[in-house]
Amino acid sequence: MANSEHPFAEFIKILGKGKRGSRPLTQGEAYRAMQMIVKQQVEPIQLGAFLMLMRVKEETCEELAGFVQAARESFILPENNLHVDLDWSSYAGKRRHLPWFILSTLLLAENGIKIFMHGAGGHTEGRIYTEEVLKVLGIEVAESFEQAAKQIERHNFSYLPLRHFCPVLHDIIDLRPLMGLRSPVHTLVRLLNPLNATHTIQGIFHPSYRAVHQQAALLVGQQNMAVLKGEGGETERNPDVECLVQSVTNGELKDELWPPLFARRHPKADSLTPEELIHLWRGDEENEFAQATIISTAAIALKILGKAATQQQAHELATEYWLKRNQQRFVD
Repeated sequence: MANSEHPFAEFIKILGKGKRGSRPLTQGEAYRAMQMIVKQQVEPIQLGAFLMLMRVKEETCEELAGFVQAARESFILPENNLHVDLDWSSYAGKRRHLPWFILSTLLLAENGIKIFMHGAGGHTEGRIYTEEVLKVLGIEVAESFEQAAKQIERHNFSYLPLRHFCPVLHDIIDLRPLMGLRSPVHTLVRLLNPLNATHTIQGIFHPSYRAVHQQAALLVGQQNMAVLKGEGGETERNPDVECLVQSVTNGELKDELWPPLFARRHPKADSLTPEELIHLWRGDEENEFAQATIISTAAIALKILGKAATQQQAHELATEYWLKRNQQRFVD
């Protein structure tokens, strides 16, 4: 008697029937496929095949939207309705420059903007990740949505690692050293917005993914979001180059080009020492590139949040925040 076909085989067949027979998944098919993945109803060999087939063809916005919807349904959220202004994803890690964007988020939080950051680390050798830098800064990393909610209420900021709210997706990200390639999960986690923030901001490395993120966000009902080619793939503007921000603003797709702030590129750092974030915040050291990165990244967020009507106003407001920051924050 022949063995019956595994239910997940349907999705592998759709993707793997060759050049003429294969096609992308519909949003509904992607939703059902990710449902099975997060419920661990998929065999390891099927998961590997699925991830690599998706990687070869690259994700469509409909597939991403379906994946995100299924993943979000698996979250166990706090019962109280917590207001979050800005969802900030951090999954890439940095290798050329320090993660100055962390100071951008703390600057915004210091000025009343409630930020929920989520991410993962350790999946790519030679990179420095947000979680380890936050520990150097003395900022406690959350271990649950409940703890994150309390931190946001007290400090307007919290970072929650993916492993604590969706371990299945975290484990798939950790397959990168084994596979040698990223997978669709590296893309979809940036779109999760677990606490339903009113605004989201994402950084990507490959420019072609900007429009895919933008359109997928609209499909899952995110009315205000921004995506940019971030330095190293993180949500961080590189002030040395022009920056195209593709967004959903009140439900409408928009593109906005931010010009470079310097005529020449700055060299990459010789080494990545997280303590430099503390020295810069305190005013103990000067770093033109780092300061411009912090201010310009915060400016993009302020523009998306509707705190400023123009790029110039957003940059001026972010600069004001920086000049008036609490420089005693990291003093022992």
